[in-house]
Amino acid sequence: MDLIIAAVGTRMPRWVDEAFAEYQKRMPREARIKLLEIKPDKHDGGKTAQQAMSVEAARIEDALPEDCIRIVLDEHGKSLTSQALAKKMQVWLGSGRNVALIIGGADGLAPEIKASADLIWALSPLTLPHGMARVLLAEQLYRAHSILHNHPYHRE
Repeated sequence: MDLIIAAVGTRMPRWVDEAFAEYQKRMPREARIKLLEIKPDKHDGGKTAQQAMSVEAARIEDALPEDCIRIVLDEHGKSLTSQALAKKMQVWLGSGRNVALIIGGADGLAPEIKASADLIWALSPLTLPHGMARVLLAEQLYRAHSILHNHPYHRE
């Protein structure tokens, strides 16, 4: 199973890439984290936010593997504890399907992407910078996996 982080946005600061890579390398083969950077749409020619989100939605759809479990990251989604995320990860691992965790662009995600989600998850009720969301997401996936394997990284 691959944990695919599909994130709208490219060219993150070096600290984002380094922190993300640290958690990415800690994950075992059976739960690899892969990053798919989705090119954001330019707001040129008087394009509306909705039009930009629609273009980005098409790019997201093109990038995702078929039959993956879709998790949309949205500040209005369901809150999960690290323990609850670990239980969800256990189900995902058992499914044999890839999991796509989708982070929207500056304008958010198009309604059709949200409607296609198996879960809408609030990583935080705060609006996070996209680079920070990548790092936090990778860390929480590593934490969830460590909980499942009784690794001492997570402490209650």
